[in-house]
Amino acid sequence: MPRRLAILTDFAEERWPSMDLCGDMLLAHLPRDGPFTVEAGRLRPPFRRLVTRLPSIGRRGAAFNIDRLFNRFISFPRSARRAARRFDLFHVADHTYSQLVHALPTGRAGVFCHDLDAFRCLLDPAADPRPRWFRALAQRSLDGLKKAAVVFHGTAAVGEEIRRSGWIDPDRLVSAPYGASPEFTHGPTHPSVELPWLAGVSGRPWVLHVGSCVARKRIDVLLDVVASVREAVPDLQLVKVGGEWTAEHREQIGRLGLDGAIIHMTGLSRFELAEVYRRAGVVLIPSGAEGFGLPAIEAMACGAAVVASDIPALREAGGPAAVYAPVADVGTWSGLVAKLLNDPAAAPPRADRLAWAGRFTWTAHAEIIARAYHRLV
Repeated sequence: MPRRLAILTDFAEERWPSMDLCGDMLLAHLPRDGPFTVEAGRLRPPFRRLVTRLPSIGRRGAAFNIDRLFNRFISFPRSARRAARRFDLFHVADHTYSQLVHALPTGRAGVFCHDLDAFRCLLDPAADPRPRWFRALAQRSLDGLKKAAVVFHGTAAVGEEIRRSGWIDPDRLVSAPYGASPEFTHGPTHPSVELPWLAGVSGRPWVLHVGSCVARKRIDVLLDVVASVREAVPDLQLVKVGGEWTAEHREQIGRLGLDGAIIHMTGLSRFELAEVYRRAGVVLIPSGAEGFGLPAIEAMACGAAVVASDIPALREAGGPAAVYAPVADVGTWSGLVAKLLNDPAAAPPRADRLAWAGRFTWTAHAEIIARAYHRLV
């Protein structure tokens, strides 16, 4: 008899595309037949707006954050507790929602831990100082992660960091690498895809960055590299997909004279993003820390050349098919990017990039997770 597995996913209103993707792909690819069949359903209550609906303060960022905390720590746990009888097993798709484990039946819930950033203030308080209330909420989530019957991770790098923390019995850890969605292929453009905004870079060299603007993404390095490469390639453009500039980023853009050299887009569909990857000169991933680095395999699945920071997680994602540079070494980064723009053949062969990306599938990811839950029961 198939096991009934609840997939507890992020609130869509929080707009974390990578977390939404992981939840959606798991739901779409869990085995429907065979020995590890599961009957999966999404478990996520409606996002309740309390403070953000108030006319005087509802548009402020603080108002949304208050609503986020209410929904994550009060509304969602209540809903999960009520729904527990409908399912046999529970999968929390994002470790920052680990507090939900407290509301679920003991021994029947697992969590996917994508990285340890959410718990950095507890691991290294000096490096990540936070208010007492923030640490208390982080501890609540961490305690939920510790209670999970199984903890998944996407890379050996994250798995090793979890082991070093001593928080989780290694026997409860399961490696489940991510995949590249079907839209990310080197094939022809989807008929419905139109990208008129890319006309701004038509005929000019351009590089691509996909992701948020949080500190670990090192957008400051990205901007410095683009400015440096423009000294040798004056008409170079940057296409930035996702995230919102911070005040510091906007100041840096102005100081470096990049105002007219950047196209910034958000809210692209996966079909649109795949087409952007296919057209990119080089995809840049200058992160200082990553749990995996989905843009690396997505880009290579579309045939794009990738330059990534030389850190363990990105080494796992890019393997021998990407080019690497030391974190924040603007000189090395600039030299490599300029070289690849001027001589695309200097990158690993396109066939190698496609073959490497083909090793990562959401079907394999979902089967690993289904197997782990079958072992629980």
